[in-house]
Amino acid sequence: MGLKTLQSCFLFCLFLIPGFSQSNFNKQRRSFDRDLLWPENKILPQFAAPAPLIDLLDLQELKLQPSEKLFFTVLQGLINKTRPRIILVDKGGEGKEFWIRHCDLKVKKSASAWALFDKYKNEVSGLVLYGNRQNEHFVNLATTISGIKNALPVNDSLYGELQRKKVSLPPVLADLRSLDLETPIAIYEYLYRHYWKECNKRLYISLSPRNPNFIRDLAVATRSAVIWLDIRKKKDSLLADKFLSDMRQGSSFIMGWWPEERTGVGIGTRHGIATVAADFFENATIYAGQSQQIEMAAVPKMPELENKIYLTIFLSDGDNIQYCQHALAKLWGNEKRGAIPINWTVSPALLDAAPQLLNYYNKTATANDCLVSGPSGVGYALIYDVFRKRFNIDNALLDAYTRFSQPYLERSGLRVVTIWDDIDEQRMRMYEKNCRYLYGNTTHDWGKGAPLKTYVINDRMPFIPNRPGYTGDIEEIFRKWKDTIQHFDGKHPVFLTAQGVAWRMTPENITVLKERLEALSPGNVVVCRGDHFFNLFNQANNHYFNLCLLPDISIASKDKKAAISKVADGSPSVAHQWVASGTGPQQICFDFKEPFLINRYVVRHAGAGGLRPSLNTRSFKLETSMDNKSWTTGNVCVNNTGDVSDFDITPVRARYVRLQITDPGKDGRARIGDVEIYGKK
Repeated sequence: MGLKTLQSCFLFCLFLIPGFSQSNFNKQRRSFDRDLLWPENKILPQFAAPAPLIDLLDLQELKLQPSEKLFFTVLQGLINKTRPRIILVDKGGEGKEFWIRHCDLKVKKSASAWALFDKYKNEVSGLVLYGNRQNEHFVNLATTISGIKNALPVNDSLYGELQRKKVSLPPVLADLRSLDLETPIAIYEYLYRHYWKECNKRLYISLSPRNPNFIRDLAVATRSAVIWLDIRKKKDSLLADKFLSDMRQGSSFIMGWWPEERTGVGIGTRHGIATVAADFFENATIYAGQSQQIEMAAVPKMPELENKIYLTIFLSDGDNIQYCQHALAKLWGNEKRGAIPINWTVSPALLDAAPQLLNYYNKTATANDCLVSGPSGVGYALIYDVFRKRFNIDNALLDAYTRFSQPYLERSGLRVVTIWDDIDEQRMRMYEKNCRYLYGNTTHDWGKGAPLKTYVINDRMPFIPNRPGYTGDIEEIFRKWKDTIQHFDGKHPVFLTAQGVAWRMTPENITVLKERLEALSPGNVVVCRGDHFFNLFNQANNHYFNLCLLPDISIASKDKKAAISKVADGSPSVAHQWVASGTGPQQICFDFKEPFLINRYVVRHAGAGGLRPSLNTRSFKLETSMDNKSWTTGNVCVNNTGDVSDFDITPVRARYVRLQITDPGKDGRARIGDVEIYGKK
């Protein structure tokens, strides 16, 4: 067993230890900066922290040709796998230095591409040659071999040019020019027979050969196969099945994209392997090395439930991490953002691929910006394909997928998942059981056949159809909702949700939509955040919801100096933690103003916000009361080491709930990241 294997086994064991948090994981990995650590519960390896000063190469300014872009993107991956030191910029619409600035990276611009190569060439083992007149898919074969051999892909033309310029080059390790492979399927069958065994089986990079850069750095850094198969073609589909069958169901991932969405995402889903759309994502090997501690924004209290029409609107395509990097960054800069509640879909995979991008959106969010998960959790899984009328995933695979998704959803602060397209009750139960962090889910009503129904699983988790499910036209939403709003009688609350296409919807036209809808029933339309929407829905229908979101609750503490407002503000981040002013036992009391049937509570401790697990509350108990005088113990926890304590309790009716902290933790000072208490009438 080699050093790298031993390190990986050691790290995996650490992740199985209760209370092992991201904070001490980051400290542990710094001693292993020369190797990629890839825990079993992670989508991507843990790259080392980026160098204090990073070399920047401007591909657009230097007018590099596609073969040169390929060369330097692969160089970036080879160099960054040991320590991220190269960043490439092109013509991203958000601005070349937008993310460099917001991710607090320090860069030094390289005046010459070949001077940059000369600086790092001693870390490269050799070259992989391919013919520029060969089938274009040789680009993917050469990239794959380059990752395996720590080499750089070079075609005939570039190789000859560099020789004429007397550029000092490493030796040729593989020459593909003599291979008589004329079709894509022949090339990828050759890859499967000769190189697949040397590739990792946790990432499948699905990338067009006409896309010379972007996530190729990640492909070579992780020794992943780069493949472009069209699943609409039978031979391509059968070969993709061979690759995917060798991978790990429920914990391997496809990154990139497909020639056609539904067949590509569908075949991955059938193998329990979700697709992280990323074919135009840049500098993954830089951003994946940054801190993964997310500074979640506080969640405002929800509005008081009234007999009104509650609307919530989702913007699509956040499962696409390149959208999060490029188009969303531009849309986020819209001066009207924050004027109206909007649910912005993002990918939980950003937690691994670019955590500081996710942090940027959290730090700059207004109270009207709610981040939610794109379909259908970590990575795009097409649970049910309405156009082909079939489920793509069985219960066992969905169980694994939802289990893998839960910690990513929680650590990213994403309370709602948009499920594509639909899901049955049996599969809904997988989400309810395994993704306890969620408040609710939307399904995707394409208008094919009978309207999708609303379901609530286990008296707590709603599945509500977006109707319309995917539109770039506010007029379509208006038409769908017009009759319901126009004929609203005010006797009970009504809940409506829709999803708009992010590429065509803006805060301006959503604001216009709201004004038009309000005119149909003046004073009765409330547009709200997704987390509020699902809790209000449960409250209105007498299902369990988070009572700490109620607008009129009171919270008191024995410690009058501690910031009581932070006890239940929806964020466990360090800046939002309640910290006792002194040492010793503490108590926090919640007054919900009227009795509720309490059945569950959640405490997020210091480690959930990134502090040391030793600071987690060690022992505590939950007590309930109707009169704030006579108390009944509902649950006792002792010797806790975990970052999150989530307990179902025997349902008990109470107006008051008290958290008694009997052992605050190692330093004797009580810390609470966040508290949730669930109840119903």
